[in-house]
Amino acid sequence: MAVNLTEPDSLDSVPGVRLAAVAAGIRYKNRDDLLLMALESGAVTAAVFTRNAFCAAPVTVAREHLAAGAPRALLINAGNANAGTGLPGLAAARASCEAVAAALGCDAREVLPFSTGVIGEPLPVGRIADALPGAVAVLREDGWLSAMRAIMTTDTVGKGASRRIVIDGRTVTVTGIAKGSGMIHPDMATMLAYVATDAVLTAAELDACLRAAVDRSFNAITVDGDTSTNDACVLVASGRSGVRVADDPAHLAAFNEALQAVMDHLAQAIVRDGEGATKFIAVEVSGARDVTEARQVAFTVAHSPLVKTALFASDPNWGRILAAVGRAGVADLDVDRVTIDVADVRIVSAGGRDPAYTEEAGRRVMAAAEIPIRIGLHRGDAVARVYTCDFSYDYVRINAEYRS
Repeated sequence: MAVNLTEPDSLDSVPGVRLAAVAAGIRYKNRDDLLLMALESGAVTAAVFTRNAFCAAPVTVAREHLAAGAPRALLINAGNANAGTGLPGLAAARASCEAVAAALGCDAREVLPFSTGVIGEPLPVGRIADALPGAVAVLREDGWLSAMRAIMTTDTVGKGASRRIVIDGRTVTVTGIAKGSGMIHPDMATMLAYVATDAVLTAAELDACLRAAVDRSFNAITVDGDTSTNDACVLVASGRSGVRVADDPAHLAAFNEALQAVMDHLAQAIVRDGEGATKFIAVEVSGARDVTEARQVAFTVAHSPLVKTALFASDPNWGRILAAVGRAGVADLDVDRVTIDVADVRIVSAGGRDPAYTEEAGRRVMAAAEIPIRIGLHRGDAVARVYTCDFSYDYVRINAEYRS
């Protein structure tokens, strides 16, 4: 069960972006597993991708096509990652783009392909091509909820969010969907995310907005420390609102706040739905010399299997958090100045257990479904926050049975 997370009842349409989810039988039965997103002419697209050296074939092709010009369509399939498939995988990714181009009447280089699912299996391009005419026939702007569900794999809850802002009397919409539950780690995580807005932005402006929002959201989460071959986050600006948000710093700030809110919700939803998760944990490190140092400490704690299993058991084994901070690689760390708080309970000060700490208080805060861990280094002004979840028995079961 996802931790304090439910599917949205509705998602706002973004003028200029149409979606269709259909069943192609790629791996799953009796469910939609293919998503087509059609973008109006003039739309601008930015994207960030996995840094895994074994990037999937669709990632390679999507990068090539995005560099070549303005995309007119996105194609996403669930159940098959088309990763670790060599030259045949690249040919399959390109063939799927050609099938979309034939169905929509655009150039194959104007299609960005994305895949998620099992690694190492050939992509059934024929099934995708057969399903595309039906997808084109049902494209609509209000298709976000069905799109959200079509891209799920081990997710237990669909993940989506919308925000609207009013600028000079005109409404600007930001809507996004994401999938992800396991193999979650920054740069990026095992996730796919698609966010659209009807704001007017240049390619450079859109790319800057995307990268800033991703750095604080999808690159600030971890479930298990594994980075996938297929990760991607795409931001589309259709321009249909007519609002040039970058013309006024106040308007751009309002837009970025709305975008960040959508990205934050989606990223945290992935952690809340982490495979087997029973608890949502926010690790905040303050008083670092720079943000890099703060993130280094936060991720060391958030990645620790010993910390995560203790959290699952509601075991106030605070020494595991202390040890993780100590091995984070911070040069010249003065451990006597470090403080560690879990919720409202200070557990560490002056190099050891805080004098006021009790096991009863530790058990109380560790038993909560949402657990804030605050670490003070007291050596600077930088702050970083990372989101993670616990490790439960179900994480092992889900991943042991993933291909069965």
